Amino acid sequence: MAPYSLLVTRLQKALGVRQYHVASVLCQRAKVAMSHFEPNEYIHYDLLEKNINIVRKRLNRPLTLSEKIVYGHLDDPASQEIERGKSYLRLRPDRVAMQDATAQMAMLQFISSGLSKVAVPSTIHCDHLIEAQVGGEKDLRRAKDINQEVYNFLATAGAKYGVGFWKPGSGIIHQIILENYAYPGVLLIGTDSHTPNGGGLGGICIGVGGADAVDVMAGIPWELKCPKVIGVKLTGSLSGWSSPKDVILKVAGILTVKGGTGAIVEYHGPGVDSISCTGMATICNMGAEIGATTSVFPYNHRMKKYLSKTGREDIANLADEFKDHLVPDPGCHYDQLIEINLSELKPHINGPFTPDLAHPVAEVGKVAEKEGWPLDIRVGLIGSCTNSSYEDMGRSAAVAKQALAHGLKCKSQFTITPGSEQIRATIERDGYAQILRDLGGIVLANACGPCIGQWDRKDIKKGEKNTIVTSYNRNFTGRNDANPETHAFVTSPEIVTALAIAGTLKFNPETDYLTGTDGKKFRLEAPDADELPKGEFDPGQDTYQHPPKDSSGQHVDVSPTSQRLQLLEPFDKWDGKDLEDLQILIKVKGKCTTDHISAAGPWLKFRGHLDNISNNLLIGAINIENGKANSVRNAVTQEFGPVPDTARYYKARKGPSSPFTGSLRMPRRQKHGIRWVVIGDENYGEGSSREHAALEPRHLGGRAIITKSFARIHETNLKKQGLLPLTFADPADYNKIHPVDKLTIQGLKDFTPGKPLKCIIKHPNGTQETILLNHTFNETQIEWFRAGSALNRMKELQQ
Repeated sequence: MAPYSLLVTRLQKALGVRQYHVASVLCQRAKVAMSHFEPNEYIHYDLLEKNINIVRKRLNRPLTLSEKIVYGHLDDPASQEIERGKSYLRLRPDRVAMQDATAQMAMLQFISSGLSKVAVPSTIHCDHLIEAQVGGEKDLRRAKDINQEVYNFLATAGAKYGVGFWKPGSGIIHQIILENYAYPGVLLIGTDSHTPNGGGLGGICIGVGGADAVDVMAGIPWELKCPKVIGVKLTGSLSGWSSPKDVILKVAGILTVKGGTGAIVEYHGPGVDSISCTGMATICNMGAEIGATTSVFPYNHRMKKYLSKTGREDIANLADEFKDHLVPDPGCHYDQLIEINLSELKPHINGPFTPDLAHPVAEVGKVAEKEGWPLDIRVGLIGSCTNSSYEDMGRSAAVAKQALAHGLKCKSQFTITPGSEQIRATIERDGYAQILRDLGGIVLANACGPCIGQWDRKDIKKGEKNTIVTSYNRNFTGRNDANPETHAFVTSPEIVTALAIAGTLKFNPETDYLTGTDGKKFRLEAPDADELPKGEFDPGQDTYQHPPKDSSGQHVDVSPTSQRLQLLEPFDKWDGKDLEDLQILIKVKGKCTTDHISAAGPWLKFRGHLDNISNNLLIGAINIENGKANSVRNAVTQEFGPVPDTARYYKARKGPSSPFTGSLRMPRRQKHGIRWVVIGDENYGEGSSREHAALEPRHLGGRAIITKSFARIHETNLKKQGLLPLTFADPADYNKIHPVDKLTIQGLKDFTPGKPLKCIIKHPNGTQETILLNHTFNETQIEWFRAGSALNRMKELQQ
């Protein structure tokens, strides 16, 4: 059969019509598969085109790329209300991806739904439960042994319900998606906040909670508040030590951790072509750190090259024919526009403790001296889902080779995390891995590892002040090693490598010299490396499990005595009354990420057991009453104790105390049944997509979370679980509420979209104040609240 592109050309001549009309005809013939693993699931550019044309006619204006892909997936493009930042869109995503830590709860919820098969292509990726200790092979063997029960559950659940299963050792979910599943124009949702990584291949890929994934897997239209669009125009070209990572580090410094909330960040302009496909993925990946719904790049020749190299030339050819729909229209409007000249962009390093504290590498040493941050770098870590591509490893190896040529090795400890089995095998074959080992590096397993706190760190004691530099995406307090005194900085892999060789934050590789073992000074040259291997990728070991065609005999067992897995019980329905006399469990001071609400690290083992993982509820949040973490006043006993234990005390039934807080098991008490509320600050719930941060407060008796503002994913997760995420109509009202007050929330009987709720603050001295609370609930989400959760509502509709 003639190549697809040749068929297109012949049919163009025969029909004499525009290119994308021809592609619409051929799409039905060619039936290009979404991936090699799902040969009977096809890319529907014809439907995308049809929907875009309907919406374009309605709106009568040029469309951004983000709008084309999002509106192109509308369930009802002819009548859907479309207003950026206001209307809720009902969408039909193409596929779902889940990492193993969040997939447990997602699959438990899907099992509870009573459905027999997933309605869209879906995959599970085992990457979060592998702890970094001594090196890749040994750490992987240990993880398989420790997590056997969970891996077996995910594998059998995948087989039972038609979900593809990537075994431990396959690699990090986002790298696997980029290599196999992402494509220009795809709408993909994933149960991880860094799902936007797929935007580097021209897709709209959005991080969500497990309940959202269940909706899509159940075939229900997925709701998303119509995003605004922030344009980032790139001019010039990257060169020298500047890298794609520096683009997003710069953008994070401009927009801050909440500047992208409710918006898609769309990169465009002539500078785009100077960035590799995997470099674009890096930029989109870390867009999660500015709160963006997702980020995306327009389809170009760099994406085509990557698709071809990863065995998807047929998709690239099809994308070529539909390219008009995979780039923004000329003259389209952005809600905000940022311009960055890549030719002037300097290498950046962001941190510590927040990913938006941006510094040029040339200046961070002076800032560190002024602020009292440790200058000596204890560990340099490269890899993670953000920077673990072939190009990333090649540029780091190029730096390492120069040091080795002068007899030097790293002064700091140094670790390398390949992004996938394919990357690991290819850098082993091409010599990069050995070069990095020769420099003193340890190659870890193809997994998340230290980036998410899966790091058995031995070189420091908890509480010891120290500095690490990483090519990761997030650097919240205690995130990597559970030590609140670790000052973590994020930068590019090549800068991490250079700093690990020098051993100090004061080193600037653009200007400073190193001294070789021969006593001669030398300066590192800017690294240069191939964006893709000259030959083919080495796929390494086969780590994919196809779901069987017939799963009728497949069983999924969850032991009632398991400490890792627990079947879910439905949450209680709303009783039809206002929420009276809510106790304040904690009034949070300052930043409160999902890491603060539901810590990772050693707690990852309980991600499939709601009652056990609830013992980490808000243990990292700072209580404004005493300035301490995990210490709140019990309103009944007036004693201070751990947050989870206090919540359990209030709850109508007793549960076990935390195995990690050191608290004693609480004695049996009368059933108090006290409902409670959390008071939060700005951008509450920023960070990961983990819905456990919403499930836990609901499980332990929480009814509302009241803050100055929310991060997008967390706000949605709270709604899905039947909680009330509310914001102060006047942010200054945060100061009117004290931890000893009680709150009554009124107006729930007349709960309607756009109408504020009334909150009565009852002070201990008998006085009262009334404030207004805003919300973003639509009619569907109000039904979730009334039913007790989105899952409860789904079951009601099934009946």
